[in-house]
Amino acid sequence: MNTLSLWINGKHTASLGSRTAEVTNPATGCVIRHVPLATSEDVNAAVAAARAAYPAWRDTTALRRSRILNRFRELLEMHRAELARLASEEHGKTLEDAAGSVQRGIEVVEFAVGAPHLLKGEHAENVGRGVDCHSVLQPVGVCAGITPFNFPAMVPMWMFPIAIACGNTFVLKPSEKVPSCSLRMAELFKEAGLPDGVFNVVPGDKEAVDALLIHPDVRAISFVGSTPVAKYIYETAAHHGKRVQALGGAKNHAVVLPDASLDFTADAIMGAAYGSAGERCMAISTVVAVGDIADELVAKLKDKAERLVTGPGDQKGVDMGPVISKQHKDRIVGYIDSGVAQGARLVTDGRGIVVPGFESGYFVGPTLFDHVSTEMTIYREEIFGPVLIVLRAASLGDAINLINSNPYANGTAIFTSSGAAARRFQNEIEVGMVGINVPIPVPMAFFSFGGWKSSLFGDLHMHGMEGVYFYTRTKAVTTRWPELSDKKTSTLAMPTLG
Repeated sequence: MNTLSLWINGKHTASLGSRTAEVTNPATGCVIRHVPLATSEDVNAAVAAARAAYPAWRDTTALRRSRILNRFRELLEMHRAELARLASEEHGKTLEDAAGSVQRGIEVVEFAVGAPHLLKGEHAENVGRGVDCHSVLQPVGVCAGITPFNFPAMVPMWMFPIAIACGNTFVLKPSEKVPSCSLRMAELFKEAGLPDGVFNVVPGDKEAVDALLIHPDVRAISFVGSTPVAKYIYETAAHHGKRVQALGGAKNHAVVLPDASLDFTADAIMGAAYGSAGERCMAISTVVAVGDIADELVAKLKDKAERLVTGPGDQKGVDMGPVISKQHKDRIVGYIDSGVAQGARLVTDGRGIVVPGFESGYFVGPTLFDHVSTEMTIYREEIFGPVLIVLRAASLGDAINLINSNPYANGTAIFTSSGAAARRFQNEIEVGMVGINVPIPVPMAFFSFGGWKSSLFGDLHMHGMEGVYFYTRTKAVTTRWPELSDKKTSTLAMPTLG
């Protein structure tokens, strides 16, 4: 059985420790490889390599960095199917879904290729007599990313391409459950011409995370994961003087108004709720049916959910793969049990599903609840599985108030044919990403990605220009070139240039 390695200073590197983790195919329940769990000493070595590589990479022109990133993009395109296969094998999502997520990651690299333009500052001439002022965006130093299991390629690519394009060096700590995509991307980046030490990969658990959070040479930390961990990451890293963007959990609502096209809406919600077995931070897990549309909508959702095919992600005709682990499967089943116990109506039950030939896989079928209240556990907590719940509201205003009362504020959507209703919703809703007849409003790479409230700790979102600003520091330069004949004057008064 293959045992993976770390990637430090441009090459595969054995861990200095002896701890390893099993990497499992969730469709079979079988261990497919082992991965070393990076020690604090391993993290120190990776950070040291990144720190040593930083001066030369910082001084490399933005155009040269862009050309390397463009070659990396070409290699990602060439190996997209391979990366999708690795993601599907280790996470369980379907090959089609995995390929789509890899493509969304590649789009961030495409954005980062524009570094020569993105890193241009501002300039103002004659802010005072003979005085000009300009700003420059400069890298911050060694940056680190801590990424989750659900998007083995895409989420890392939200981070390191932009950081590296801006002139930083990077240490990536991917989830030990899905390490292979990150290690393969490191190989491709080296093939593209990236200098050794600029990009390093240290799969691991809490020991590696804590080592990055407190390391004095790490200047910035990016994170995607659950809200409790995001809060811990933010507080710990900020306490040690680092800038932080920590994206947390979600409870994403879709509001369905009576004038919505029900067939279109039900189809859209199917993909948003059950795609990737619901293991998306942008999954629609909650539907708010407004007015008298609820019964008809629930009937359509039930019909469509029960037509979905659950099975191994690499087989044709499969709509939804397994969840990541047996522990996570048991957790999801526990939430379904609690929903039944607390009085929600279980419309479609995904417990006990058996996939012939894959009896040891971690499968949970599409599950649908109706008549859910805000006091129920299945509403209050993030399930992160293929469980869709339906709440009912009398009016659009009630739906908006319901969503704005939720502590999570990652993404939301509204389905309607009314422009006035959509405009009111987008203006009044207190959520970071909004879709109008778009069920998963994940912005393109040239816009920023991030939520509000308990879905984000930090001030700046990921990718887009907010990503550029996170990975750079702004320096303002004020310039005067006096003539030799100018009289020398001195004053202790506050200078005014105007």
